[in-house]
Amino acid sequence: MTNVTIEINGKMRNASVPPETTLLELLRDHLNLTGAKLGCDVGDCGACTVIVDGNLVNACLMLAGQVDGRAVLTIEGLATRDRLHPIQKAFEDHASLQCGFCGPGIILSAKALLDENSNPTVQEIKDALSGNLCRCTGYTKMIEAIQEAARVLRAETAERTTPAPAE
Repeated sequence: MTNVTIEINGKMRNASVPPETTLLELLRDHLNLTGAKLGCDVGDCGACTVIVDGNLVNACLMLAGQVDGRAVLTIEGLATRDRLHPIQKAFEDHASLQCGFCGPGIILSAKALLDENSNPTVQEIKDALSGNLCRCTGYTKMIEAIQEAARVLRAETAERTTPAPAE
């Protein structure tokens, strides 16, 4: 067995799993975090996308032992009980998803992009989504949602960094 201690969505978690266990299996089968999906199981579809130490990874291709001591963000870690993350809200507002199977991976890919680039071009958004396949929709509404989320996130950042007026 492999003992793994990881920070998942801001909380420390421990698990003991067989050495061949993938990160996706650890998340879904051992930690009951089912947002990341098993699609192709070869890293082509992006349904299993999560963020490890700030980098996008296909959880189906990474072994659980490789995340020992690292930080993992899954779709379950984006929203709070009271508020959707601006990317999730924009996807909802723009009706960007149909079945939702690809949604968690696409939303996390968008988050990784916007963490690095607060004002991406359409081409940069397309490039960021290139590892995620959606069979239900075109990507137009997703791109529009990511542009909207970028505007909201920039405005929120500006509010936090703008000093209060002197009295």
